[in-house]
Amino acid sequence: MYQDAKAQKTVYFVRHGQSEGNVKRVHGHPNHPLTETGHQQAQKIAQRVGKLPVQALLASSMVRAKETADAISVQLNIPVEVFDVFIEAEGPSKFFDTPREAEESLKAQKAIQENYHDPNFQYDDEETFPMLRERALKALDLIAARPEEHICVVTHGFFMRVMMACAIMGASLTAEDCRKFTNSFHMQNTGLTILGYDADELASPWWLWVWNDHAHLAD
Repeated sequence: MYQDAKAQKTVYFVRHGQSEGNVKRVHGHPNHPLTETGHQQAQKIAQRVGKLPVQALLASSMVRAKETADAISVQLNIPVEVFDVFIEAEGPSKFFDTPREAEESLKAQKAIQENYHDPNFQYDDEETFPMLRERALKALDLIAARPEEHICVVTHGFFMRVMMACAIMGASLTAEDCRKFTNSFHMQNTGLTILGYDADELASPWWLWVWNDHAHLAD
């Protein structure tokens, strides 16, 4: 735990660039790299983040996020700090690289969605909602404890949405409210989402400032 955490922060969240898993429409594997388009997107968001007063660059340990963060690191001239807590929500590992429309995969996703509210249900080895909420809260706590005032975090689309829901609702976030949030708030690769933080606002220290701004991708 950092001893000199700043009371107020601005946190710039970046979803990774387009990955091979995105293009192939398969369940994400930790080692899926960026596509050529993804690398181009990473360069564009790097140029944009390079104009911001970022003091620390944090990233998921998954390859696609790390590659995106590496591009930002060059632009900012600061190192990437890698954390497993920012990885994508983990589905059943047996479906890694399986097409999302595969029959068994669709059956599994239907069962998981129908039982999302049940803390005792686990289809296989996937991250359940209580596990995901706990990790998202830990991720927010890690950021809040940092000494920097301006932090960039490179992470993943679904997990970022869960973090945003937890930032707004806190530990009281329910499975149903989380599902509504994740189903309704869509994201573009390398979209920029900004949260503000004020430790003195005890009732609601986090607030959403910008959602999924991807103007840097405009031709």
